[in-house]
Amino acid sequence: MTTFSRASAEIAKRVRAFDGPLTEQLVRQPGSFGLGQVPVSRVPNATTTSVCGFCATGCSLNLHLRDGKATNLTPNVDYPVNLGMACPKGWEALAPLDATNRGTTPLLRLAKGEQRQAVNWHQAAETFRNRMKPIIEKHGLESVAFLSTGQICTEEMAYLGSFAKFGMGIRHGDGNTRQCMATAVRAYKESFGFDAPPYSYADFEESDVIVLIGSNLCIAHPIMWQRILQNKRNPEIVVIDPRRTETAMQATRHLPIRPKSDLYFFQAIAAELIRRNLIDRKFIQERCDHFDSFEREMEKVPLAAASAASGIPEEEIIRFVELIGSGKRVSFWWTMGVNQSHEATRTAQAIINLALMTGNIGKPGTGANSITGQCNAMGSRLFSNTTNLLGGHDFENPAHRRKVANALAIPEERIPTQNSLPYHEIIDGVRKGKIKGLWIIATNPAHSWIGRDDFEEVMAKLDFLVVQDMYSDTETAALADLYLPAAAWGEKEGTVINSERRIGIVKRVAAAPGVALSDFSIFRLLAHSWGCEEMFENWTSPEAVFSILQKVSRGQPCDISGIDGYRQIDEEGGVQWPCPRGNTPPGRERRLFEDGKFFTKSGRAKFVFDQVTPDPEPPCGDYPLRLLTGRGSSAQWHTQTRTRNSGVLRKLGPKENHMEIHPSDAGSLGIYPGQIVDISSRRGTISIRAFITPTVPEGSVFIPMHEKETNRLTKAVFDPHSHQPGYKSCAVKVAGK
Repeated sequence: MTTFSRASAEIAKRVRAFDGPLTEQLVRQPGSFGLGQVPVSRVPNATTTSVCGFCATGCSLNLHLRDGKATNLTPNVDYPVNLGMACPKGWEALAPLDATNRGTTPLLRLAKGEQRQAVNWHQAAETFRNRMKPIIEKHGLESVAFLSTGQICTEEMAYLGSFAKFGMGIRHGDGNTRQCMATAVRAYKESFGFDAPPYSYADFEESDVIVLIGSNLCIAHPIMWQRILQNKRNPEIVVIDPRRTETAMQATRHLPIRPKSDLYFFQAIAAELIRRNLIDRKFIQERCDHFDSFEREMEKVPLAAASAASGIPEEEIIRFVELIGSGKRVSFWWTMGVNQSHEATRTAQAIINLALMTGNIGKPGTGANSITGQCNAMGSRLFSNTTNLLGGHDFENPAHRRKVANALAIPEERIPTQNSLPYHEIIDGVRKGKIKGLWIIATNPAHSWIGRDDFEEVMAKLDFLVVQDMYSDTETAALADLYLPAAAWGEKEGTVINSERRIGIVKRVAAAPGVALSDFSIFRLLAHSWGCEEMFENWTSPEAVFSILQKVSRGQPCDISGIDGYRQIDEEGGVQWPCPRGNTPPGRERRLFEDGKFFTKSGRAKFVFDQVTPDPEPPCGDYPLRLLTGRGSSAQWHTQTRTRNSGVLRKLGPKENHMEIHPSDAGSLGIYPGQIVDISSRRGTISIRAFITPTVPEGSVFIPMHEKETNRLTKAVFDPHSHQPGYKSCAVKVAGK
């Protein structure tokens, strides 16, 4: 055995011990957080808590142990997020762990076209090193990239991004949060000076007017909808959405805006607020920049034209203007209906502008509030080392590089001086032959990527593809030359950060199957095999990495240096950032900008605006309908990699993919309920069952996003500022079979 093989085998043995079978290990390992220094077998009826690993609501669950394993769960009544509630996915959070298709051992394809073979961990680590290093040596540091996720723990994200960029030396790495949250990140950075969602969930309960834009809370974030139902102020609930969604049906007012008219519509709202002097000029003067130029630009927006473009009658627009300009507490909330668009960033900023110009920021029941998608998308945004340097720092800022290098005790020259390519440019780099090695972690782009029809062909161009996931049979994992089996939520520990900036604890209450390891231990093993283990000698456990991230964050808007380790997070029901040392605001709920100070150099918020741009693919004679996509049910999650492994969730969701179509369109096309139809875009055709409903606007059809066929139709168009894909709209035609 070579020296490396012996060392690799030894580190594999050690990381396996760290992740070893729960029945043979203490729940609490040295340097980690758990139930205490007690063998599990001695506390068979123990109960602990953990934050859910599905969406970014961040609910806390009570996990009930029997014989050392979590066998049941209930919602945590004391947690300030969910207050004793859980959605169907939360109730079924344990079910995906026991799926028969879990990855249990590393798999290696020795040659193209051959079946993969089981290998051990030190063989997998050797292969990773021996295949990736020659690519870099031959083609340069930009020839290898990684695609990460918002689904793993913050400490794991930080380890991945640091190992890849500081250890391996590669430049390009992005996350699947580019598909959901990049717009909000860019909008907040430009308007507020930092990626800073300003709210707490308590604002749902303290608003007089709640405006939900492109956000179907009842389905996508049902616990947030429950928080709205606890509002005692008898709020007006306004839903702005082309479809009459489940949330729109429950609202006090639904504005069925035409798809892709959002920016024009919100500019018309701003223009009318100014004309009617329903703005907070004192707040604007004291706290904002660029309003004068914004005001001059908005004067050019005619109400009649905006009404015609949006399909909302002028009198309805005026009523809405008067409502949000009434001086009441108004909170604006948006999600993917805004973020996934060809002009998404400027639309998000148009919403931010409405909050600023009416003074609805930094006070209870207010805010321009982006709702996050994945359980740890906020952790990814701040600490994954992808779109920004650790802790919200800037790769291109020498002072930031120096600070991070000092905090991590690494040479400053190891930190890249340029930003990574965004997700779609990494994919294009593979297509063009510039990127030859790719590492995909906890995401399934062969299913989810926009306009995905040629994705498999693109991946085939790679010299080496590594996929790391809890399941070995996802569409992406099936393409891998090297598959690395990862532990899932509930089989590892760390922290996640939810939509309201609350850091919560994930705990290990089950054993990973076979020889699967936590992502943390996989990164630790690969760093050793690469030969850069000394750089990470203090990264011994997730909690040890958390303390390092505290140092990195010091002085940043997301400062978490004042948190007293995992135990404080657990005992206090999560901790919202910022939480600086010696200056932590009191209370379990806190919002940003209460002092009127923003994170820009001037300390003032910025009005950011631009011209409306043309729809990249409007309906036409050949493709007369518009395709809308979105969440299908509260029991489905993204590509259904996990939710389809729960029998309960399968029963609660649709049995098959379906297309919703308005009765008038169905009548003109001769389509009857339940008919199998062909729906075609310029990218391809799929067959699907028709569901006739008036909840879809005339001229549009709707398909849930969860089935892989959906993204054979979508058009690969990207917002120019955030590089986020515009999944929500393209031109299609429908024909009966």
